[in-house]
Amino acid sequence: MTSGDAGTPKGGGKLFALVDCNNFYASCERVFNPALRNRPVVVLSNNDGCVIARSEEAKQLGIRMGVPAFEIEPLLTAHGVAVFSSNYALYGDFSSRVMTTLGALAPSMEVYSIDEAFLDLTGIAPEEAMALAHCIRRTLLKNTGIPVSIGLAPTKTLAKIANHFAKKNNIPAYLLDTEEKITELLRATPAGEVWGIGKKYAALLAAHGMVTAYDLSRAPEGWVRKNMTVTGLRTRQELCGLSCISMEEAAPARQAICTSRSFGTSQEALEPLEEATATFATVCAAKLRREKCAATQLMVFIHTNAFRSDQPQYARNRVITLTSPTNDSIQLVKAAVEALRAIYRKGYLYKKAGVIVMGLVPEGQVQKDLFSGEDSGRQRKLMESLDQLNRRYGRGTLQIATQGTTRQWRLRQEKLSPAYTTRWSELMEIRL
Repeated sequence: MTSGDAGTPKGGGKLFALVDCNNFYASCERVFNPALRNRPVVVLSNNDGCVIARSEEAKQLGIRMGVPAFEIEPLLTAHGVAVFSSNYALYGDFSSRVMTTLGALAPSMEVYSIDEAFLDLTGIAPEEAMALAHCIRRTLLKNTGIPVSIGLAPTKTLAKIANHFAKKNNIPAYLLDTEEKITELLRATPAGEVWGIGKKYAALLAAHGMVTAYDLSRAPEGWVRKNMTVTGLRTRQELCGLSCISMEEAAPARQAICTSRSFGTSQEALEPLEEATATFATVCAAKLRREKCAATQLMVFIHTNAFRSDQPQYARNRVITLTSPTNDSIQLVKAAVEALRAIYRKGYLYKKAGVIVMGLVPEGQVQKDLFSGEDSGRQRKLMESLDQLNRRYGRGTLQIATQGTTRQWRLRQEKLSPAYTTRWSELMEIRL
């Protein structure tokens, strides 16, 4: 295979930065607990199952991502590893604080994930961009307590690679601003680690003798387009320094919202399943109102534990088309419970349930049903009051009766840290 023309970076003066929080979940746990500094920390998945986040100290112990907690219990105990259940309320709040701070410091921002954001620094000189990157890191550490690594480059794909290099080498910020630096780093980066290159394409590239990001950047454009589609060609161009992936300052409109959970213990009776389903429906409804959307359809699904071959298996879902688009908690709970009752069967131990609201439309475009007999204005004010109370006093302060109070189905979270920033009753107390 002949080489393509990689050339020199030709992004037209463009400059992007990727800001990535270091070991985000573990870092959040450390903010209010200084005793955890320099101590290995791991965070577990739902129901305290597998490791989903590790501090650097935990990584050095050889703890792998996704390993079941029970398999490494002796290791955790021997090294005094601090173990936490997932505290999504805490992590979500810290993410919001990080992104708000970034938005105030950067001229243009795209929130990429809960702990990552792209910044468009086009027009800023390289030395000024590096100074800004260090300022951002100091400000985030001061305002939120969360450490970050920052990669800067003429394309978003190269910024990803620069960020990985910075994080791996414990460098606050790293700038790819010359052809020599880009070439050196691409030669050291496996093709499979490039943003947008999955296992399938990595295997294809390896079969054709291309094992590094640099190899991909030198591949003929025609071959890449033919074998990796336009998306692969765009990645190849980005590796060559040509910016092809633009910023998305506004998140694309969602087509659906899903809320689901695996239960701490399997549930057989209908009542706890109704409570769980009603709770999931109210969470979806609150998200719809927050995003000023309404749903036209709702789906409920339930299933048993597929890993328990000694138990009878059952999995079903039911879709309901709503009379008119809505984000009203009461209407969505009513539809969700109706769907659940239609698919529920006795004699099974259910491990998971969920609610998906679909066919989302802007709430301002919803045509009211003249024959429903409901006072839409009154219902809207009721939902506004519900949201205000739950925001002020904590989620679940005011809820639909169908949600119940027993919560037999709730997650197993035996190592959950306090909701320091989102629940009044769990605010940290400082006593002098």
